[in-house]
Amino acid sequence: MNNKYIIETGIGLQDVDQLKNSSYFLNETNRYIKGEISLEELDSIVSSYYKSKPNIEDRTEEADKISIRIAKIISEDSFTFTVGQLLTIHRILFNDLLENPGEMRKYNFSKNEWVLDGDSVTYGDFRELEMTLQYDFELEKKFSYNGLTIDEIINHLAIFISNLWQIHVFEEGNTRTIAVFFIKYLRSLGFDVTNDTFAKNSWYFRNSLVRSNYNNVAKGIFEDRTYLVKFLRNLLLGETNILQNRDLHISTISFNNSNASRESLILRAIKDNPKITTEQLSKKIGVSLRTIKSVLKVMEINNKIIRVNGKRYGYWKII
Repeated sequence: MNNKYIIETGIGLQDVDQLKNSSYFLNETNRYIKGEISLEELDSIVSSYYKSKPNIEDRTEEADKISIRIAKIISEDSFTFTVGQLLTIHRILFNDLLENPGEMRKYNFSKNEWVLDGDSVTYGDFRELEMTLQYDFELEKKFSYNGLTIDEIINHLAIFISNLWQIHVFEEGNTRTIAVFFIKYLRSLGFDVTNDTFAKNSWYFRNSLVRSNYNNVAKGIFEDRTYLVKFLRNLLLGETNILQNRDLHISTISFNNSNASRESLILRAIKDNPKITTEQLSKKIGVSLRTIKSVLKVMEINNKIIRVNGKRYGYWKII
């Protein structure tokens, strides 16, 4: 695994919390990329640098130290798909930087999101974090990727990681921890994720997770994983989908246009397979089952499709 990918991923992931690395760190990082110093030496140099400096409030120390720690973790081959591993990654990343590294949060909260015009995703209840986590992990452990197309695999991974992120296990550093865990998990599945998708688009990654978990029915906005799927296709398949944060902002989304886009995808899927189920449509298009059922209902009302021979044994017919 090359030095450039390792450290630039660590640096890029600071963007999920809008943190910036110090110019000193970036200069020393170039030495590491060139192979002049090791990752351990870079860590020692940066630690010594901050010991000699007074406390500063711009969080560059956090960004610099976490960048190195992320690089260390993703450079290691060891990994276990457990809740304990997730907690361990958080503890390693935020040791001496947060009050309770590696511990689940103990209160509920909301976050004002730019991409939602100040609104917040509804996060998991802190009293059920452990139970919810164990449920999601067990569900994923039992899931079989055997026989799935790459599109189906990517859609499933989008569902898994968006659900895991939405639980919001940690008070701070949740997205960075989830991202590192996800990178390790993808590698354990055999994916080569050594490109610059995370390094250059981590803010987009976070915003796509937000959009994957946000519903505002009154405004005609529904959870949408299509942005996350585009990110994953770039990461896993080397595609070059354009990832622009402004496209995720809810002010740029028209419900009618969004629905029309979904309808066209549904019509195409029905044309290919009239017996396609709502569950299959949900995975294929990358939106929730609830959203699929809602759009299908509207399409039936507008006489675009009709269900023939009932729900269980029937099929869709395009009018």
